[in-house]
Amino acid sequence: MLLKTADLCDQFENVPDVSLQIVAPMFKCFGKKRTFSGKIVTLKIFEDNSLVREALTESGSGQVLVVDGDGSLRCALLGDQLGLLAEKNNWQGVIIYGCLRDSADIDQLDIGVRALGTHPKKSVKKGAGEKNIAVTFGGVTFTPGHWLCADADGIIVAARALV
Repeated sequence: MLLKTADLCDQFENVPDVSLQIVAPMFKCFGKKRTFSGKIVTLKIFEDNSLVREALTESGSGQVLVVDGDGSLRCALLGDQLGLLAEKNNWQGVIIYGCLRDSADIDQLDIGVRALGTHPKKSVKKGAGEKNIAVTFGGVTFTPGHWLCADADGIIVAARALV
């Protein structure tokens, strides 16, 4: 079943025990999956995608990787090889608060990706960053284990799955 963020907002806007957070409209869409949802897994990094690779080597079934790259526009945190890992390991999607590269190749993969934009430069590889902590950007706090839904209209976050 395809979830629509607009319908979910309409359905749950007045439900007291459901608090939806709507991410500011700042992301571009990449990958073949334009609609995806799942449980949130988080990373907080800065211009170093080592932990992104590490996370994407694990099974992502039913999960969305949310990467807080501090909004850096100076290098890419995801490329075609990491995109292939995400697809192979069944990640539902990847949200990058930063840039990606190899966008034409990522657009051919059966994954959903959102990023601020593209940049041809690769990141450093020092292994720095934090895993599974609450991260905030786009006016929303992304908490590990909470639920995310993304489609062409936007991204919403809730404390629990809505379907």
